[in-house]
Amino acid sequence: MAEAIRYDKTARQLKLLSQALDSGRLGPVRRLVNTLTPAEIGNLLESLPPGKREIVWGLVDPEDDGEVLVHVGEEVRESLLAEMDPDEIVAAVEDLDIDDLADLVEDLPDTVIDEVLKSMDRENRERLEQVLSYPEDSAGRLMNPDVITVRADVTVDVVLRYLRLRGEIPEHTDHLFVVSRRHQYLGRLSLAALLTHEPSTPINELIDEQPAIKVDASADEVARDFSDHDWVSAPVVDENNILLGRITVDDVVDIIRGQAEHQVLGMAGLDEDEDMFSPVPRAVKRRATWLGINLITAFLAASVIGRFEGTLEKIVALAVLMPIVASMGGNAGTQVLTLMVRGLALGQVGATNFRVLMRKELMVALLNGAIWGSVVGLAAWLWFGDPRISLVIGAALTINLFAAALAGVLVPLTLKRMNIDPALAGGVILTTVTDVIGFLSFLGLGTIVLLR
Repeated sequence: MAEAIRYDKTARQLKLLSQALDSGRLGPVRRLVNTLTPAEIGNLLESLPPGKREIVWGLVDPEDDGEVLVHVGEEVRESLLAEMDPDEIVAAVEDLDIDDLADLVEDLPDTVIDEVLKSMDRENRERLEQVLSYPEDSAGRLMNPDVITVRADVTVDVVLRYLRLRGEIPEHTDHLFVVSRRHQYLGRLSLAALLTHEPSTPINELIDEQPAIKVDASADEVARDFSDHDWVSAPVVDENNILLGRITVDDVVDIIRGQAEHQVLGMAGLDEDEDMFSPVPRAVKRRATWLGINLITAFLAASVIGRFEGTLEKIVALAVLMPIVASMGGNAGTQVLTLMVRGLALGQVGATNFRVLMRKELMVALLNGAIWGSVVGLAAWLWFGDPRISLVIGAALTINLFAAALAGVLVPLTLKRMNIDPALAGGVILTTVTDVIGFLSFLGLGTIVLLR
């Protein structure tokens, strides 16, 4: 429901923006753009073709430029950076949090990176280098080293005086982190507990022993932990339990949204960072690879059909009904594949339970095969008046649904074990399996039952 409201809002904003741009009046455009959050501006920029995008980007408040760059895909970001001179880029990113800057820095021109590093003080430069030393999509890359730490052997009054002395706290701070003299993580201290206890209360009586996230944990594991524990922020530690930084919920929301987009677009062989309005040659190049792979699999399915050319010439009804078998198998397989990809992403499917899941999916396939095989078989009998055709298509449909369920479970598990993204490659393999098995079973049974 919330997503639908968000998309309706974006559509309305896009309509108003397009109307103002078409009228040539930039004043209303500027006012509209600068009433939006950086994330909303980024979403609008991704929705505009290059010409209008360039105009709107020029009207964005320079103070928001850095945050907007964080909230757009890599390809759109590349086009926006191309419109900026080095000084503008340095000014845009110099006030970003370290974790956001780490997301951007590798997309910046080398000369700009040097200028950005020179503009930073030594402490922040070392923090950025530390974050960049960790693998992409790891907790280390997601964390922000800017944390507030306190000691366990002080009182509430000491901590409150320390916070007043600081004057400000980082965004999304709901807890302070308690550390030892060696900066080892001991637990967390909620701001609520700090404000509601007597000033003389020792901090060690208020510590909540929240588990910490390991610095080498994957982004998927981080998202799962936040979802399971309803965290707003979480500490990140190294192998020696030394506190390195924290991850906040705003970054985790981006992870979850990215996962959802990746699953949807990956099924079609597309990249979630692809610009909707990217140049034609670039779009052709990106999509040609998967179209080529699909063409190879189509030839494989066609070769199976070719082996039954004689059967098709004698029994035209088989050619008419053949697409039904492949289509039903493809749809059934996609249902199982989607369920498996989601389960793997959430850590819900593994070596301990996949056999139970497979048995369940095979039983569902057999029952659906019996139900829909009977329906299609009856329709074919009424259509062509031959009960043998009814038997052939009913049996073939059941066989293909069974094969689709088997492939839907095994293909993503196998790809995952081979470190290949199941969301990206699973659909192509599954389509090949259901087409080949569907045509082979239908035409093979047709040859045996109807011609012998």
